[in-house]
Amino acid sequence: MGRRALSLFAVVLAAALVGACSNAGATRAKTQPPGSATVERVVDGDTIVVRISGRRDRVRLLGIDTPESVKPNTPVQCFAIAASNRTKSLLPPGTPVRLVGDVEQRDQYKRLLAYVYRAKDDLFVNLSLVHDGYAVTYTFPPNVAHASEFVGAAAQARDADRGLWSACGPDQRPSHPDVATFGANERARRAAGLPP
Repeated sequence: MGRRALSLFAVVLAAALVGACSNAGATRAKTQPPGSATVERVVDGDTIVVRISGRRDRVRLLGIDTPESVKPNTPVQCFAIAASNRTKSLLPPGTPVRLVGDVEQRDQYKRLLAYVYRAKDDLFVNLSLVHDGYAVTYTFPPNVAHASEFVGAAAQARDADRGLWSACGPDQRPSHPDVATFGANERARRAAGLPP
């Protein structure tokens, strides 16, 4: 192999190794859970405060959105108190939970982003809130690991008129244009309250 070919081979090999390391890091960041925690309190339907290794952290439940009940300068929205109470009933203070991350670890407000599982029975809290009509889907790329599950659960809740789907009018429910990431999936778009 000539000197030029050897140099080109070294560059290609180095690029491949850097790419592999970057992809491994991204995969690790997505699948490595923030860990076990204990619920300290529920802030509202989609935000909780937990203790992780003795440290307090605010957690935003990924993939979902509940009506606002404590957002500054925002009136209490339709079904917000019910959603907050539902989360409180699922995660009372002292409840051990497992937090599983996605691509991004924190949001712009420095909240830990997580899929929350109740430790005693492995209940997927985020999904339960959507399925029972207390939350809508809120896919925020790149954190979309469970997006299709949430969209399916929202469609079921909407079809069954559960929770906020029967209590609140279309203009009173949280809705997010980012669900358009489902492209031509008309059912997913309708479940999110978007035009087909």
